[in-house]
Amino acid sequence: MSPLRNLIDGASADAASGATYDVVDPATGRTYTTAPASGPEDVDRAMRAAERAFGTWGETTPKERQEALLRIAQALEDRADEFVRVECENTGKPIGLTADEELPPSVDELRFFAGAARVLEGRGAGEYLKDHTSWVRREPIGVVAQVTPWNYPLMMAIWKIAPALAAGNTIVLKPSDTTPASTVLLAELAAEHLPPGVLNVVCGDRDTGRALVEHPTPQLVAITGSVRAGMEVAGSAATDLKRVHLELGGKAPVVVFDDADVAAAAEAIATAGYFNAGQDCTAATRVLAADGVHDDLVAALAEQARGTRTGLPDDPDILYGALNNPDQLARVTGMVDRLPDHARIDAGGTRPTVAGGEGGYYFDATVVSGLRQDDEAVQDEIFGPVITVQRFADEAEALRLANGVRYGLSSSVWTTDHARALRMSKRLDFGVVWINTHIPFVSEMPHGGFKHSGYGKDLSMYGLEDYTRIKHVMSFTGE
Repeated sequence: MSPLRNLIDGASADAASGATYDVVDPATGRTYTTAPASGPEDVDRAMRAAERAFGTWGETTPKERQEALLRIAQALEDRADEFVRVECENTGKPIGLTADEELPPSVDELRFFAGAARVLEGRGAGEYLKDHTSWVRREPIGVVAQVTPWNYPLMMAIWKIAPALAAGNTIVLKPSDTTPASTVLLAELAAEHLPPGVLNVVCGDRDTGRALVEHPTPQLVAITGSVRAGMEVAGSAATDLKRVHLELGGKAPVVVFDDADVAAAAEAIATAGYFNAGQDCTAATRVLAADGVHDDLVAALAEQARGTRTGLPDDPDILYGALNNPDQLARVTGMVDRLPDHARIDAGGTRPTVAGGEGGYYFDATVVSGLRQDDEAVQDEIFGPVITVQRFADEAEALRLANGVRYGLSSSVWTTDHARALRMSKRLDFGVVWINTHIPFVSEMPHGGFKHSGYGKDLSMYGLEDYTRIKHVMSFTGE
C-alpha cells in the first residue's frame, strides 16, 4: 500500500515535519504502510480549514447535505470490495464477515443520516408570553473534533461523521494510530462529494489527539475509546468549556435465567462474544448464569469455544481474526495469566499457531468459570475473546451482579418469562438492553451508555441532535 497522507482542506498532505510512523498488519505483525505523525501545526491547519468551510457548509440546506451524504453512501457501496480489503489489512478482520456485517450497516448509516438531516424536530412556534411569539432554532454547533478507535475504524468513523455532517458541522477527525488506512480512504472518497475543509483527517498518536482536543476552535469533542481516554478528553475539554460526546468502554452482563434455551443461548452468546475477537465494548463476554442452568451453560459455551476458529483474514472458516496490536495481546494474555486460583479455564486460554500468521496477535476463544464479583476479569474490560461465567441464585442477585461494575453500556436478558424480561430491562443500569439476543444494531435506535461508559448517543435521531445546539428566538408581536 502507498504511504498514507492526511486529508486537509480537500487535499492530501504529509505532516508538516515530514515525520511518519509504521502501520502494522495485525494478522502477520508486518509493516504494510506508513502514516503521517501529525503535530500541532497539522492540527491547526486542519482546524482553520474546517472553520473556513463552516462559513458555507453551515448555511447549506438539509436537502443539499442529504444529497452529499447519499452520494458518499453510493460511492462507498460501489467501492465496497476495496474498502473491505483495506479494512481487513488495517485490522486483521475476516474478509467475508467484514463484507457482510460491517460494510452494509456503514452504508445504511450514511443513508439514514442523509434522511434524518431533513426531519429535525423542535417545539412549535407559539405565544408563551402575551404579545410575544417564541420558536426554537436547532443549529449546527460549528467545528467538531472527533477521535475514533481501532476496533471498528471504518464503521466508527461513519458513526461520527454522518450525524455531524447531516447537522451542518465541519469536522477534524483523528483515527487510531494503529488503524488509519480505511479512514483516510473514506476521507479521500468524501472529498469528491464535499466542499474542501468540510471533512479533514489527521493521523497520529495520542499527542496528536491531545492537540485536537486542546485546540481552541472546536466547540464539541466526540470520542469513541477507552475510559481513560474519555476522562482525559473530558478533563481537557473542560478547561475551555467544550461540549463532549463520549462513547467509552463496556462490560456487558449477559443474564441467563433457568428457563432459557441453553443451547440456543450458548450459540448466540459465543457469536456475540467472539465476534471481532471480543474487541467490542458491547461484546457478550460477562455471562451471569442461574443455578439451574449454570453447569450446562458452561459446558455448552466451552463446546462453542472449542469449535470457534481464528486465523488469517482470507480464511472463510474463521469467526474472528487477530487482536489489533501487541499491547492488546499483552493485556488479554496478562488478564488470563493473572486469573485467581478459584477460577477455572474451561476452554482456550492459549495462543494458537496460525500458518502464515506466525507474527500475528492471535488468542484462542476462551471460557472462564468460577469467578467472583470482585475479580479483575469481571470488573475490568478484557477486550478479547474471553467469556467469563458467574453463578446467581435469583433475580435480585442477578441484578446486583449485573449492575455491580463501573460500566453501563449494554446488557442482555435471556428468559421466556415476559414479565421478568420487562422488570430486568427497567432495572438494568445500561444504555442498551437486548432480550433473548445480543449485539444487533439498527440505525434508527440510539447507542450509548451510562456511568463510566460515557454519555451522548450514536445512531438514531438522538445522535443527530447531539451535534446541534438549541436557540430560543422570541419576537414582540403586540401593537
